[in-house]
Amino acid sequence: MTDQNASHTPFSLAHAQDEHLSTHLIHHGYKPPSEFEAPQPGVFKASTVFFPNVAAMRQREWKDKSAYTYGTHGTPTTFTLEERLCALEGGSHCVLTPSGLSAISVVSFTILKTGGHVLIPDNAYGPNKVLAEGELEAFGISHTYYDAMNPADLAAKIQSNTQLVWLEAPGSLSMEFPDLIEMVKICKDRSVLTALDNTWGAGIAFKPFNLLGNSELSVDFTIHALTKYPSGGGDVLMGSVMTRNESLGLKMKLTHMRLGLCVGANDVESVLRSLPTMPLRYAAQDQIARELAQWWQGQAACVQVLHPALLGSPGHQHWKNLCASQGGSGHAAGLFSVMLDPRLSQEKVDAFCDELKLFKIGYSWGGPISLVVPYKLETVRSSWPSDLQKGHLVRFSTGFENANDLIEDLRQSSQKNLIF
Repeated sequence: MTDQNASHTPFSLAHAQDEHLSTHLIHHGYKPPSEFEAPQPGVFKASTVFFPNVAAMRQREWKDKSAYTYGTHGTPTTFTLEERLCALEGGSHCVLTPSGLSAISVVSFTILKTGGHVLIPDNAYGPNKVLAEGELEAFGISHTYYDAMNPADLAAKIQSNTQLVWLEAPGSLSMEFPDLIEMVKICKDRSVLTALDNTWGAGIAFKPFNLLGNSELSVDFTIHALTKYPSGGGDVLMGSVMTRNESLGLKMKLTHMRLGLCVGANDVESVLRSLPTMPLRYAAQDQIARELAQWWQGQAACVQVLHPALLGSPGHQHWKNLCASQGGSGHAAGLFSVMLDPRLSQEKVDAFCDELKLFKIGYSWGGPISLVVPYKLETVRSSWPSDLQKGHLVRFSTGFENANDLIEDLRQSSQKNLIF
């Protein structure tokens, strides 16, 4: 078989000398035709990427996605997911990371320098605070926690060396929804960069690069734990960082490269496979969560329901302004918390969670199975929030079980355990 025929004729071992089998198996000339389209994009796995010649090797550039150089710098599979995420949220530059926390780390290490200062909402995702208290503090970067429900507190705590303000909507665990628009305005007026943990919003509830319905007001970075809604299966760990700013995008990509961060092609495939159904899944879990949250409002053992879309929940009007500005029911994800009566013992609260049959005890959310976790809020906050009732906080994440079945599960365990 000649080289000219190799691209058209399938390689046959019969044409190879026995002593040359290994060489022929590796260097055979067949190439499949390139014209192939299917519902799911191909999965490309690579550490090494071949170059046609030395000149091409020296000229190729990965930063603008115009070429491939090495597996950690991207493949057609990772580039496809990054671009689809940009289309979802309105960004221009995106990198993938092994987890949501690693995405947070990329932003912090891109922007923060020794002698700098970062502001973090007191109700932020706990590991973000732990990172500030550990590695950032060790690198000579100071941090301050601010009250996410008080823009004036944020404004007062911005210092001359503040390099970054973290935002989160809603807050982790207690679900307060901040006045995101006002806080971004404050930071813009002071030329301080902003980064939003938008895992809850998922690019669906609101558009962080278009907070006023256009590009006039925008955060500088968003991060996602793609582990949650984009994956949807409870079986993938991944994060993303996104920006619309060309200069920040280049800095982000270089930091990402220097940290050696990359993700597995099969995990990317899983997220790509799930993305088309994310709006449907998000809406379904949102609806189930609202039904369960409303049920809790009528329970004697519950002193407060924390769900941004419910009237009376902290920051409800801010949620409405951002997520339901066009009227209708808006978007609110499948996550909520309840504050159980402080007269209950922690043992009874834990027993209530243990007794649930359909809800599984486990961290994370956005997957197909409903989850429950009791938290001791006082251990993760600087002080007890003024807009929260005293009590025992229990967070719920809804899966795809029937809402009536989930309510019955809550009822049976409540009757056994949530009594005084």
